[in-house]
Amino acid sequence: MIRFLLKGLLRDKRRSLMPILIVAVGVTLSVFLHAYITGLMNDSIEMNAKLSFGHVKVVTKSFAENISQMPTDLALLETSALKEKLSQEFPDVAWVERIQFGGLIDAPDENGETKAQGPAIGIGVDLLSGKSSEAERMGMAKSLVRGRLPENKGEIVLSELFSQKLGVNPGDKITLIGSTMNGSMSYYNFILAGTLSFGVQVMDKGTIIADIEDVRLALDMDDAATEITGFFGSGYFSADLAADVKDKFLSNFPNPENDEYAPVMLSLKDQGSMGQFVDLSNTMGAIITFVFMLAMSLVLWNAGLLGGIRRYGEFGIRLAMGEEKKHVYRTLVYESVMIGIAGSVVGTTIGLFFAWLMQTYGLDLGDSMNGSSMMMPTIIRARITPVDFYIGFLPGIVSTVIGAMLAGVGIYKRKTSQLFKELEA
Repeated sequence: MIRFLLKGLLRDKRRSLMPILIVAVGVTLSVFLHAYITGLMNDSIEMNAKLSFGHVKVVTKSFAENISQMPTDLALLETSALKEKLSQEFPDVAWVERIQFGGLIDAPDENGETKAQGPAIGIGVDLLSGKSSEAERMGMAKSLVRGRLPENKGEIVLSELFSQKLGVNPGDKITLIGSTMNGSMSYYNFILAGTLSFGVQVMDKGTIIADIEDVRLALDMDDAATEITGFFGSGYFSADLAADVKDKFLSNFPNPENDEYAPVMLSLKDQGSMGQFVDLSNTMGAIITFVFMLAMSLVLWNAGLLGGIRRYGEFGIRLAMGEEKKHVYRTLVYESVMIGIAGSVVGTTIGLFFAWLMQTYGLDLGDSMNGSSMMMPTIIRARITPVDFYIGFLPGIVSTVIGAMLAGVGIYKRKTSQLFKELEA
């Protein structure tokens, strides 16, 4: 019977083509929207992770309690050995040393006198060793506005907006005024190599980035760092994986209560308001996807219902010829299942194609996000996940079948007196 019904659908395009197209359009939109929302939320989280928080982070206990102040005097010591041990215990996590610090940038004039000063948030990362992908991870090459990235010791990059406020250009000398790890005043001269624009106000307002060895020399932090940051091999934050890594870290690295310099691990969700943001991202993504899928389900439900109602004349003829009502009803449901499967396959394929295009090339919204105070990517990309391969089948098949089943209820209400009127029509 299924083979007979399939031949009927293929030969009668009026019964199959339009319903399949409607289902395909609905499924395409559902799949693409889910991939788009997943990509938008995950990219926002990953931007915060790469520039500041990491997926997991190892700091001292006291630094964790005062993390918003970035106290260099509470930094980790002997970080090279600690990093090596972390790499052995967690080989699937990429570990990097970073120094986050605050300071004052002094821009001298041609006479060596101060012409402008401004507070800055500094990040010391591995830029010159050739053994790290920190510059690529932070998107520094893509964010470059003027000049170049640091290639030699003593070079630094500033945010473009900050450099304009200070009135400095690539090649100019600037001085970092800060506090060393031991609490003394520090003055260190840099050469401005280039300027960056991240498209985020919180970063562009006053950020400096230098090689970590230069920062160690400037702040008297030999073999020390404020944090050792870890990034998962998948490239995306996973709360479950972060919890597993934290549990293993606690079992392998003792944490004496009276040792304020003992290393502790923080996940992305433990820092700032990122826990609320991650939870909100998951919730909002699920809500938006559910609402859209519900709307598409209603459309497909209605399409299936109307398709069944238009065939009441056909059903009347089949009943007049002696076909049982339950058999007519079953064939209607079977046809709707076939249409739902065909439309869902076509729609999922098209939806994944458009999602792949957006995942590969992205959508540049840089101009509309100028002045934003949140760390959000200027290029929005979709992200294809395993869910996208089957999520469209829910509204595509279930809604179409329900619509056909509701329309088929009328089959059991057909009366002999109505059949003659339908046949005359």
